[in-house]
Amino acid sequence: MKSRSEAFFNEATKKLKSAKEELFKPAEDIVSYSVCKNAQFAIENFLKGFLTKNNIELQPNETIASLYDKCLSIDKNFTTIDLSTIGCKNHAIDSRYCSDINTVSSCFDTADSIDTYLRKNKIV
Repeated sequence: MKSRSEAFFNEATKKLKSAKEELFKPAEDIVSYSVCKNAQFAIENFLKGFLTKNNIELQPNETIASLYDKCLSIDKNFTTIDLSTIGCKNHAIDSRYCSDINTVSSCFDTADSIDTYLRKNKIV
């Protein structure tokens, strides 16, 4: 399971980096959809990486919320990660929620906070 969790973490890190690069462009050049998608996939992959590292079997069609709940059942400190600003957390990842820059920034901030949490706790 270690190599599978590492693959999820590597993909998450790559997606977070892509979102960050897009987000730090001049405002008129930002493609919010790109930030949003990359941040969503980063969140999903960080959570999947944590779960597979803990030998939890992933189900098809998991949502960010269902993955988060499973992470929370393993590590209660996941409560420090706030998913309340992510509109898509209870749905399959799609483009519905990736329209305005505030939503996109919140999604990026959540992905970044998960990355920070996992690194601080030496999970990644």
